[in-house]
Amino acid sequence: MTRQTKIVPKINTMQLALAQLRQPSQSLWLEAVKNLFRNRSAIIGMVIIAALLLISLLAPVLAPYDPVEQLFNDPAHRGLGRLPGKPPCVHILGCDPAQPEHLMGLDLNARDMFSRVLYGSQISLLVGFVSVSVSIVIGSLLGMVAGYAGGWLENLIMRLMDVLLAFPSLLLAIAIVTFLGPGLQNALLAISIVSIPVYARLARASVIQVKEFEYITACRTLGATPIRILFVHILPNVLTPLIVQGTLGIGTAVLDAAALSFLGLGAQPPMPEWGAILSEGRNRVFTEPHLVFFPGLAIMLTVLGFNLLGDGMRDALDPRLNRN
Repeated sequence: MTRQTKIVPKINTMQLALAQLRQPSQSLWLEAVKNLFRNRSAIIGMVIIAALLLISLLAPVLAPYDPVEQLFNDPAHRGLGRLPGKPPCVHILGCDPAQPEHLMGLDLNARDMFSRVLYGSQISLLVGFVSVSVSIVIGSLLGMVAGYAGGWLENLIMRLMDVLLAFPSLLLAIAIVTFLGPGLQNALLAISIVSIPVYARLARASVIQVKEFEYITACRTLGATPIRILFVHILPNVLTPLIVQGTLGIGTAVLDAAALSFLGLGAQPPMPEWGAILSEGRNRVFTEPHLVFFPGLAIMLTVLGFNLLGDGMRDALDPRLNRN
């Protein structure tokens, strides 16, 4: 009788674990999306990001000039005096209609700033999305393996991550680009490398917590392989913090790319990258402020948009918050 009472709870526990394993997760994600659209900060962030994505896609249509074209020999600009660093000219705001319209003025090489800022959105968003995608894939894979395997393999992977985290991310990125050589591709690679430890530690912590759940024990009992357990049953539970951190990381990647380009290690002239545009006009902040104001504003709005969306996603995906 005593033996029978000990077996019953085990059977019930196994049945509950299997039932939990079979429960669909679509309703949880649907509820998270609803909560996201109730968050005012997230809505503002999504509007900013959607506008930036639209601008980047329509840059060839919206830009009135080639972003690398110097207008010294342009027929419409001949005989108009000094062109480099020319301030904005907007006809509806009182600029002489005889002057060619430049919404953001000209840079020091007589190139249209408006066109360069529009095309710069393509480069900055590409760097942000690609670098974060690479970091998430590599970092989460290393973290999941370390968290699930444990032992010497976990120590090896996490000590390597600790070494990378011991250096300030921007300084480490500068060192990597200096070793590889300046250029946008090397800057993208450097930003990806310095971001890997963040996602590895996050994935490891989530896996250590999830692998002790009863439905994971049930999967092992039923003979599921470690690869299936990791990528089919554990990964969906690890995605939430990775998505939130990745959204915040895109803004950081855009800022790091601009910093590297500002230092001359990222995008090289005449590529219209926001950080490089800032670097070209940094000595004319007070005499020709439009050279730094518009690319700086673009960087600020991009980082702000992703930060607002990341904060909103964190609140929407947190089941502990009471939204009643």
